[in-house]
Amino acid sequence: MNWIESSWQERRLSTLLLLPLSGLFCLVALLRRWFYRLGLFSSRSVGKPVIIVGNITVGGTGKTPLIVWMAQQLTELGYRPGIITRGYGGQSKSWPCEVTSDSGAGQVGDEAILLKRHSGCPVYAGPDRPETAEQLISNYQCDLILSDDGLQHYALQRDLEIVVIDGQRRFGNGYCLPAGPLRETPKRVNSVDLVIVNGQANTDEYQMSVTGKMAIPLNGELAAKALVEFSGSRVDAVAGIGNPERFFSMLELSGLRVDRHVFPDHHPFSADDLAAYRDNTVLMTEKDAVKCEKYAQSNHWYVPATAKVDPEFEQLFLTKVKRLLDGQKTA
Repeated sequence: MNWIESSWQERRLSTLLLLPLSGLFCLVALLRRWFYRLGLFSSRSVGKPVIIVGNITVGGTGKTPLIVWMAQQLTELGYRPGIITRGYGGQSKSWPCEVTSDSGAGQVGDEAILLKRHSGCPVYAGPDRPETAEQLISNYQCDLILSDDGLQHYALQRDLEIVVIDGQRRFGNGYCLPAGPLRETPKRVNSVDLVIVNGQANTDEYQMSVTGKMAIPLNGELAAKALVEFSGSRVDAVAGIGNPERFFSMLELSGLRVDRHVFPDHHPFSADDLAAYRDNTVLMTEKDAVKCEKYAQSNHWYVPATAKVDPEFEQLFLTKVKRLLDGQKTA
């Protein structure tokens, strides 16, 4: 965690000096939302139910594994979900861009690659959410759209809003950017349909956990092995994600002795970044691994993350989806 993110967890003098800018940021965010609600800014419907899975803080909360879980559950029930994502970090020459098995993280971003590999659904990436959703729908017969992030992208009309909260950091010091981690004030959570916490949940929230049990070799030369097989070993753990400490703690809970190496979220890894650990066992998140596959060595492993949700959340989520689709059929 860099000094800026660390300051967002406390009310320091440095953050207090930024409060005027935070107040302005909150005001603009509030006015912008109201302008969309009043119709002063245009918002588009794409003709299919849209489910937003987002957060009100910057940094990772566990949205991607949750969306994968949702897509898998809906597919098993016979629905045909499609997924849209920002494609953050991608340098595609044109947007929207379909994410395929041949897409690279440099083209569409790391999160888009994970969504495509694990969801079993069509995935499109692009900064213009309505245009991206419309492009997906024009090419695939989808029942509904799952939007990875996009809670604050009001140009896309939505039918269901789900907020994911990091149970460890929650809302930090409670301030909006730049004095704190918030994109909107905490009151925004009161207006969404469901709140799920990656960690310990409070009243009116549902709980989820994101865990990893296996280590997979990046270059495919070795067989996958249970994470506990590394127990007692010292490893170099690499993480360029929103909350790297969660990954490091997970490894330690499996008995590993961890040397932490933190990189910025969405870091564009190169071979030089891992050169210092060439003789050691290196473990990383799958989000980072998709950017390291081209130069992976036999001592490079990644740990896939899987979401497990509260059964009450699962039941309520599926009930709401059924109502949405039944309403569309009778409309």
